[in-house]
Amino acid sequence: MTHVRHLPARPGTQADWPSWADADLVQGYRALGVDRPWLHQVEAADSAWSGRHTVLATSTGSGKSLAFWLPALSTARAASARSLLDPGRIETVTRRATTLYLCPTKALAADQLAALDRLLVAGRTRDVRVSTCDGDTSLEERRWVQEHADVVLTNPDFLHFALLPQHRRWARLLGSLRYVVVDECHAFRGVFGAHVGLVLRRLRRLAASYGATPTFLLASATTSDPAASAARLIGVDPSEVTAVTADASPAGRKTFVLWQPPELPGSDAPWSALLPEDDPWAAPLALPRHVTRSADDPSPPAPDDVWGTVASPVGPSPGAQDPVALSELLAGALPGMGDRPNPLATDLGPPLAGTGEGSGPLGTGERVVAEPSDRPRRTATAEIADLLADLTAAGARSLAFTRSRRGAESVAATTRAHLLEIDPTFATSVQAYRGGYLPEERRALEAAIRSGALRALATTNALELGVDISGLDAVLIAGWPGTRVSLWQQAGRAGRAGTDGLVVLVAREDPLDTFLVHHPEAVFDAPVEATVFDTTNPYVLAPHLCAAAAELPLRSEELDLFGAHTADLLAELVERGTLRRRPSGWYWTHNEQASRLTDLRGSGGDPVRVVESATGRLLGTVDAASADSTVHDGAVYVHQGASFVVDELGLEDGVALVTRRDVDYGTWARWVTTTEIQSVDAEVPWGPVTWGFGSVDVTTQVLGYQRKRIPDLQVLGTEELDLPARTLRTTAVWWTAPAEVLLAAGVTVEATPGALHAAEHASIGLLPLLATCDRWDLGGLSTALHVDTEQATVFVHDAYPGGAGFAERGFTLGATWLRATRDAIAACRCFAGCPACVQSPKCGNANNPLDKAAAIRLLTAVLAHAPAA
Repeated sequence: MTHVRHLPARPGTQADWPSWADADLVQGYRALGVDRPWLHQVEAADSAWSGRHTVLATSTGSGKSLAFWLPALSTARAASARSLLDPGRIETVTRRATTLYLCPTKALAADQLAALDRLLVAGRTRDVRVSTCDGDTSLEERRWVQEHADVVLTNPDFLHFALLPQHRRWARLLGSLRYVVVDECHAFRGVFGAHVGLVLRRLRRLAASYGATPTFLLASATTSDPAASAARLIGVDPSEVTAVTADASPAGRKTFVLWQPPELPGSDAPWSALLPEDDPWAAPLALPRHVTRSADDPSPPAPDDVWGTVASPVGPSPGAQDPVALSELLAGALPGMGDRPNPLATDLGPPLAGTGEGSGPLGTGERVVAEPSDRPRRTATAEIADLLADLTAAGARSLAFTRSRRGAESVAATTRAHLLEIDPTFATSVQAYRGGYLPEERRALEAAIRSGALRALATTNALELGVDISGLDAVLIAGWPGTRVSLWQQAGRAGRAGTDGLVVLVAREDPLDTFLVHHPEAVFDAPVEATVFDTTNPYVLAPHLCAAAAELPLRSEELDLFGAHTADLLAELVERGTLRRRPSGWYWTHNEQASRLTDLRGSGGDPVRVVESATGRLLGTVDAASADSTVHDGAVYVHQGASFVVDELGLEDGVALVTRRDVDYGTWARWVTTTEIQSVDAEVPWGPVTWGFGSVDVTTQVLGYQRKRIPDLQVLGTEELDLPARTLRTTAVWWTAPAEVLLAAGVTVEATPGALHAAEHASIGLLPLLATCDRWDLGGLSTALHVDTEQATVFVHDAYPGGAGFAERGFTLGATWLRATRDAIAACRCFAGCPACVQSPKCGNANNPLDKAAAIRLLTAVLAHAPAA
């Protein structure tokens, strides 16, 4: 452990039911145990009832759904009552108030449907018709929803591809639309958020054409400035949105542990390292040395800060240097749990003492995050598997969040292997949960963890959102999830419904992870991020303008809805022949569906289905963008602990045929990437060095793969593949290193590729400190001679079509970013470079070549030309 923070319990504040609330619904809530609502629920519900767009931004498990269902269902019941009192009036039939519920995932919609069914049954209300409708809904069911449903639960993808293009079939729903509920709206960020914002603008436009002006109700995790984010999402002025942010629900005490895995003892890894790290070469942050910072400064650290002596960040936790057993931690975090016998009995290592000694060299008082040797640490996923086994054996109900589908499967399998040694019945209580499973498999797993039939799930962020899984004791998080919003969403799963909970964040060998577990104030005391997206991004906006024109011809008076530069973009689309301009507006005149021009989630097309060759059974799906690297011919595909080998990947029909086979190896794809500058939008000279920002084409091609034996990852063989190249048009920031800078840095021709490559890797690892992104939102390229700049160049680009603003942020803060990168590499005590500084989990060239020392000299020489702060 590097830090323990005890988050105190919080009492709840209740309020009376609103006078306008339907009496049967109130009785239903009371029958389900909600005698009186929390104050924030009433405030948000009152605002929505009055017709104000409303965003409710409170913690996980605070009961946000009551705040939007109470006004929506009360309105539907009032309309139903009017139709009974005066059945002869035609408008009472055609104008029953409707509600459209949107959420990021089908799982969340299914969960809300189950909750609504329980409420309506408990309130004995049978006159409100509720249904889900998405891509899995049959045509017959879809017709019933179009003709009869009062509340429709769906997702933005269905809205984009089906409901809006076929809006005439949904005229009843759209013409009577009173409320639009947008659940988990903080998940709509980046390019995905921009797409969803434009879909909502199209929805508002079509509803208005049928005479409806719906009120939007948005539910969000705690974010920075939720009113502004909500207004930007739905396309209104922030003054039109009421934000309710004071959480009045009770919360139990949480014990939050920051954890750095121990070093491996030489080359002999412990047996629990059976688990291969999903990104075994990820990179820990070391602190710079040249600016002193007060140990008492509570503000978030800046890239140039270095620390003096520190008081114990643990506070009142025991100061003894004896190892802390898991049972001891459980006893403190979860009363009554720590007394249970735990056959695995993992020691957590010594706690931090209140000695004032930092984490730097003994006696210096410095708090420096650095690797004392080249020895690697245990992987975060290996630690998570051990901890999950310990918690399960101790009787706790737990979730373990991993960074990928492969990680979730591996953690579940390794945890089961641990538990088999003590009791086979324990092993059956642990499963994986991830995207790509079939809907019925996901529903069964959700029901099992709710009922207690399963004690633990190893999951991706598929369970980060609001699926109602309460009563969990602990949450384990393998690696920084990318944002504080996501961190607190995942942590909120522990101790839901006001009970105590334990949360453990385990650092990967990544610069950002290591920085955070040694600087708890950056985790606990820094504000959560704002939701960042840009609906005016022309690469995102253009296809939505085409889709809008296909739904109804675009009129000049509607253009402000889509942004200030819409007219210019429409002119370009007309010039290209995509749209046709007429005096009455802009028209789509092609036979193809305009909605097919874009994919909201940037997955690059329809998912690839994974099918068992012998039986024809559909096992799951894989995103199109990752299919080349995960289900190529010969790849190992793991599904609920069973391994399959891919016989054939059919790109044209989107099917990967697999055969069940037990193997002792995994497969890792090998690819090559090139970057071509398409436009230079901004440029800043640093003497001989040039910083640039603009549009680039990034072309990637999977060339082959390696088979590596598990657990020692020994390479068993390399195979070549013949797969097509794929091109991404996005935005990038780049800087050049001309010959005189390389010469001043003492970087020879032979050392230049390794120096540039190392600098690129470390800068990608550090940019998330300055931009609201995850390192997996970024890509990069370095070359000793780029064809466009004609110099040695390092590129870092956004990993989304059209860009997402991350590279632009790096361009704006170039000097700060590059200085933090240089200092992080220099502070790492390894000799030649390691996952803590310059090795990357995403490298398609097997992290070769890399030259740490030359990278430090080169970055120092480049920074010598940086403008004065």
